[in-house]
Amino acid sequence: MTYDFKSYHIRSIKAENEAERAVINQELKDLYASLSVEEKAVFNEQLQTFLVKEMATIGSEYAAVKSQLHNNN
Repeated sequence: MTYDFKSYHIRSIKAENEAERAVINQELKDLYASLSVEEKAVFNEQLQTFLVKEMATIGSEYAAVKSQLHNNN
């Protein structure tokens, strides 16, 4: 099974308040709790991959903005 972490991430970003964000987080926790041991391993691996990719994207965007700001000064 492939888990769509990006949809949860986007929903969380667009959440109007902390209560809505908490509901989304609880959905993920409930999903995880419902998985077998083997499925939890797959879930964790896919989550780690998603997080690494997101952090790399953020790092690249930060470097681009920092470079742009440096060039404008």
